[in-house]
Amino acid sequence: MKTLVRISLAAAGALSLLAVMPAASFAEMAYPEKCKSEMDMSKMDMMSDGMSGDMGMGDMMTDYQKASMEGMKMMHMNMMQGMMKKDADVAFVCGMIAHHMGAISMSEVELKYGDNEWAKKTAQKIIDAQTKEIAEMNEWLDKEAK
Repeated sequence: MKTLVRISLAAAGALSLLAVMPAASFAEMAYPEKCKSEMDMSKMDMMSDGMSGDMGMGDMMTDYQKASMEGMKMMHMNMMQGMMKKDADVAFVCGMIAHHMGAISMSEVELKYGDNEWAKKTAQKIIDAQTKEIAEMNEWLDKEAK
């Protein structure tokens, strides 16, 4: 049940971000059909943490999916906290730090479990670039956040 609550909060946060996003930028983006899950996501509540059903979500996922989910849970929790800051600039930077940490976590999972050289090189580029950006954002927070 805790996982369902976290997922619901993350979804609510994502929807609230969409509400403030300029319409033109969002309209230009479309999530690729090839990226959509074959899993019926409407049954997430039955699979949360294995508490409410005979089979937990972990029983249905591969090791790389489990590792990815752990990173996403942490990213969503941190993003929600960051986006609740009263100062819009601080909220943006805190949210982006969490977002970048999530991208690094996903990239680390790719390096551990992936086998495609292009994907692995891309993952390493993401780690390198976003680690640097996180350091820059932390430096900005130290100077600007009250």
